[in-house]
This record gives sequence, structure tokens and C-alpha cells, in this order.
Amino acid sequence: MNQPSDPPAPNDDSMANRELWVAVAAIGVLAIAWSMGAQWQLLFLLSEAVLISIVISQACDPFADAAQWIGMKLGLPGSVRGATLDAIASSMPELFTGIFFVVLAMTSAQGDPQLLEAAGADGFGATIATIAGSAVYNMILIPAFCAIFIARYRPERPTIDIDDAVIKRDGLWFLAVSILLILFLWDNTMSWYMGVAFLGLYGVYVTQLLRDAGRHRTDTNHLRQAFGAHGTEVTVEKIVSVLAQDGVHVSHELTRQIRTEVHEEQHGSDEPPPSASVFFGKWDVHLNHVTAWTIIVLSTIVAASACYFLVEATRDTAVFLNVPTFFVAVILAAAVSSVPDTLLSIGAAKRGDDSGAVSNAFGSNIFDICICLSIPLLVNSYLNGWKPISLLQDGAPVPGLTGLRILLLVLSAITLAVIWHRRQINRGKAVVLCVLYLIFIGYAVAGSLGWFDALNLSI
Repeated sequence: MNQPSDPPAPNDDSMANRELWVAVAAIGVLAIAWSMGAQWQLLFLLSEAVLISIVISQACDPFADAAQWIGMKLGLPGSVRGATLDAIASSMPELFTGIFFVVLAMTSAQGDPQLLEAAGADGFGATIATIAGSAVYNMILIPAFCAIFIARYRPERPTIDIDDAVIKRDGLWFLAVSILLILFLWDNTMSWYMGVAFLGLYGVYVTQLLRDAGRHRTDTNHLRQAFGAHGTEVTVEKIVSVLAQDGVHVSHELTRQIRTEVHEEQHGSDEPPPSASVFFGKWDVHLNHVTAWTIIVLSTIVAASACYFLVEATRDTAVFLNVPTFFVAVILAAAVSSVPDTLLSIGAAKRGDDSGAVSNAFGSNIFDICICLSIPLLVNSYLNGWKPISLLQDGAPVPGLTGLRILLLVLSAITLAVIWHRRQINRGKAVVLCVLYLIFIGYAVAGSLGWFDALNLSI
């Protein structure tokens, strides 16, 4: 049986060119809005956010290529690579954004002990909004976008098919850390030891991933031996059945992947040498151990610099609109910092790695809560003499905090149920997920307009 050809996909160069033209247009609008004065400030800030998202995307693209190459060299399965290396690559913006929110807020207090507590609540409140907003974006929109993309460009298999392990491991881990975060926020304070607890939990999660990676290597060896004995012309179902008789249970997705690899090894592959694309795909850098780690370091520096300006743009937008920074961060900062997660997952789905696409979304969320929230928490605690961080303003929770806790839990449970059904996402489910995100956006807009206050609701 001939190996199936790759599904049609949009040309990567054309996509990069479109992104380049968007960047040029954003710079043009930015310059025009700046020259027009204060009345055009909102347009200036929104254009700045678009430009920052493109810079972050361009920094994370080569980072992701390098991280995936390292993962392949380590023999990590797609789901584990998506939950670790891809998740770390795409979550850098959230990490740096959270740190800058805290540092800029605390330094604005200029060492005044009376202002430090309020500054800590404002800065860390914006960090929570960014992380939680990014988590909602990742778990809802990323699977939805992947399903919409695949339905169009992979008509022979138009659904995102997900391994049980991704839902049982990554999905339930995300739900667990979300519940723990809500419990920690119950008293509207957070202390440094909570950050240490999250860091410890992430260590346990990584340990489980490493165990799964070892099991993956064992299954891969069994599959290679089976294809070596039966040939790559045999069907996937036949190989799965043969191994099952020997007590070895493997997924159809992994079996298809290994069959393709063995076929290419035996008959040669037209794939070019591994490389990382930089600056809108204009140059390709050949990947080896030196170039891969160099790319990771440089991409981290560029992403961190962009996140500083993202925090400034978020704070300035909140001042211009006269709304709490919390509500601007939950939409603007969260969406801009989640662009790399989206592109990474769509790229994994385009390669046929459906589980990797979804596990990257869940793995990013776990990394966001356990790492990207913990480190700013520890930084804030250090700058405030290790005192607990109060999330109260005038005796009430920071505006929006209560509602965000409820929505995070409810939307997480609903999304997991949608994905768990038949272990796949189709176009119809993608529409449902998009509607859920619109509900979340509606909450943020209503909160920023003060509608909850008018109804005497503290959410």
C-alpha cells in the first residue's frame, strides 16, 4: 500500500509574508496615531499590541523549532513534547509578562511601605488575570482553531483525534491545578509558600511525563520490530491487532507515525534537513546542538523585551479607558501572550500530531499556573518582605477576581467534557468552544464597564 501523501496546507512562506505585511501595516498605523496626538491614543495602543504579538510570535517560532528538534533527539513522544518543550516555548510571554507586571507595580511605590501592599495587589492581580485569561484562551480557542484548520486542510481526516492519555493526564492535571489555585485564592491572599507548592506540583507532573516518555520508547521499539517483520505495506489496524495479541497496546496515531518513519528510512525521505525559520521565514538556520541552544537564548531575550512593552501597553490602555488593569490584562495581555501557543498547536496539527496540538494547550496552562504564576508570586513576596499578598481593594476582592475564579473552573470542566466526548474535536464542537470564549469575553467587558457594580455583584 502506498504511503498517503501529506494533506494540502497553506504555504508557510505565504503565511509568513502575510504576517510581515500585518507588521508593516501596524507600524504605519502606529506612526499615524502617534502623530495625531492624544485623541488617537487608543488606536496607538491597539496597534502597539498587534506589533508586540507579531514580535513575540517571531521570537517563539524559532524557539519552538529548536525545542522540537531537541525533543526529537531525546526521543520524546508528541504528547510529552507538546506538554513540556512546546509548552515552555509558547509560555515564555506569560512568564515575562507576569514578572514585569509585578516589578513595575512594586517599583512605582518607590519604597513607600504604605503603597507597597496596594501596588502588590494591583501588579499580582494583573498577573493572575493574564495567566487565567491565557488559560481560558488556550483550553478553549486553541483546540477550536486546530479543529477548524484541520477540517479545511485535511478533508480525509477532518477531526482532531486525541489520545486518552492526553485527557486523562494533561486535562485532569490542568483541572487539578486550577482547583488548587481557586482554593489558594479563597481568602483573597496569596503567600510565598503557595508558589513553592505549585513548583513542587510541576516537578511531580514532569516526573509523570518522563515515565510516559519511557513507555513511549518501549512502544516505539515494539512497533519498529513489527513493521520490520511485516513490512510498511501492512495496515495500521493489523499491526495494532498483532501487538495486542502479545499484550502490547499502542495507539493508531503512534502506529501511523512509526510506519511513516520506517517507510522513509527504508525508501528515503524528501524532507529537508531540520532548520529553524527566522524573521518571517526569510532565513533558515540549520539546527544542531550549538545553533538550537543559541536560538533558545536569543529568542528568550527578544520575547522578554517584547513582554515589557506589552505590560506597559496594557497598563496605559487601562488608564486611557479608566478601567481596572485586571480586565484589560484578562483580554489584551492574555490574548497577545497566547499567540505562540496557537501557532505551535496549529503547526502540530498540520504535521498530523493531533495529541501534541492539544497537549501543548493543556501543558501550557499547567506551566502557566505552576511556573508563570509562582515565580511572579515569589518575586512579589521578596519585594514586599515575604508578607502575604492581599488581593483586596477597599475591603473587597480585586474587581473581577471572584468571577474569574468561577468561570475558570466552569469553563475548564465544560471544555474537558466536550473534548472527552468521542475523544475528538470536529467543526461543530469548535463552534461551541468559540461561543464559550465569547461568554468569557462578555464577562470581561461587562466587568470593565462596571455593570456588576451597578447590580451590586462583587464579581
